Amino acid sequence: MSLRKAGKVLLTAGLALALAAPVALAAKPIKIAQVVGVTGPYEAYTKQSITGFKMGLEYATNGTMKIDGRPIEVIIKDTALKPQNGKQLLTEAYRDDKVDLAVGPVSSAVAVAMLPVAQEFKKILIVEPAVADSITGQYWNRYIFRTGRNSSQDAVGNAAAVAKPGVVIATLAQDYSFGRDGVAAYKEAAEKRGAKVVHTEFVPATTADFTAPAQRIIKALKNQKGDKYLCVYWAGKNNPMSKLQAMNLDKKYGIKITAGGNILDALRAYKPMEGMEGATYYYYTNPKNKINDWLVAEHEKRFNGAPPDFFTCGGFAAAMAVVEAIKQAKSTDTEKLITVMEGMKFQTPKGEMMFRKQDHQAMQDMFHFRIKNNPKLPWAECVLVKVIPYSEMDIPIRNKK
Repeated sequence: MSLRKAGKVLLTAGLALALAAPVALAAKPIKIAQVVGVTGPYEAYTKQSITGFKMGLEYATNGTMKIDGRPIEVIIKDTALKPQNGKQLLTEAYRDDKVDLAVGPVSSAVAVAMLPVAQEFKKILIVEPAVADSITGQYWNRYIFRTGRNSSQDAVGNAAAVAKPGVVIATLAQDYSFGRDGVAAYKEAAEKRGAKVVHTEFVPATTADFTAPAQRIIKALKNQKGDKYLCVYWAGKNNPMSKLQAMNLDKKYGIKITAGGNILDALRAYKPMEGMEGATYYYYTNPKNKINDWLVAEHEKRFNGAPPDFFTCGGFAAAMAVVEAIKQAKSTDTEKLITVMEGMKFQTPKGEMMFRKQDHQAMQDMFHFRIKNNPKLPWAECVLVKVIPYSEMDIPIRNKK
């Protein structure tokens, strides 16, 4: 072959490679790790979150499961609700699996262990659905975004339902970051509205007998004047609602129970509590928008008539944020994603959310509900009283950075 012909062959080959390069790049998968507690006491939450995330990706990509031509690959990792596992698995996801970003976990304690890993690898972690304020507060770093609500959003919503001058409140919560952060935020929000929080009870998450803490609560409220409430802040198993209801606190001592929303299975214990008020992150009939309509209809179609639950909505919201961020950034580069995500508004089954620039917490509506014992449902119905818009919720910024 002559040098002239050889040069033409090399030039042709070079052009072919150059033309093929963008196609190869476009086909590179977008890799996402969902680091969650598949096994353990929050297993139900995790299953919902995984389902919701998958359905959210489907909705946001119009069923293609691709963003700008790149297929989405989701890797599920099970923390078994152990903080050390969460730390190790997120490290593995960033270092070995080369994921572009991660989503999770379920437990606040696990989340706190995972936050420094995101900072170390300079990769985004979207926290969903862990709730503790400290995640976007004292332990926060710039690589952390949260689509899940935080303790303060729960607290401000629930305070809006019952707190006012003349109301006295005791609280009962689990003795770890979720419970302690939640009660601290609730106390602050309730007292801003003129109520008094006169007693707090923290018990181990494994508590099965609530007699002793209930007696201390009764004693603390006994001589108080005004409307008396016990606010219960609980997640996962051993929910005390049915046991507290069996104690007839209202009839015997004039103490009404108030609590936030929960997953449908836990709402079974709320059925005898007709008229109880609180605020919830999500109940499938509360939001009125086309995304929620699609989620409810599709979920019922795919899961034998079962509606989407609390954390199905959460996983879906996280997926909507991921897709919107990558579309706007036109990249999975961390710095480009952070630039577009700070202040980014995105649509979810709850309605619009917005990542606050200061701490990357998703600002979102909450739903004031009243319990109805609907005989057609196996769980208590959370009838909407009013939407609490995020624009009207004064959520503290708790990070110091």
